[in-house]
Amino acid sequence: MGEPAEEGDLARVRADAEFRRQLLTESLERLLAALNRARITAGEPKPTQQLREGVDLALELADRLQR
Repeated sequence: MGEPAEEGDLARVRADAEFRRQLLTESLERLLAALNRARITAGEPKPTQQLREGVDLALELADRLQR
């Protein structure tokens, strides 16, 4: 998966609507890919844990973007 957003990215997101859409699009695409991988490998504990971590990171990013 991609790297978490850094503080510089978050500052740019607040000022640049196009960059915000791009960052959110890329994040959602990574999340959807992870969901598809988890669906394919259902029942395996490691992908499920990684998916939970990815969702937690997505929620953290969304929270930071709203500040």
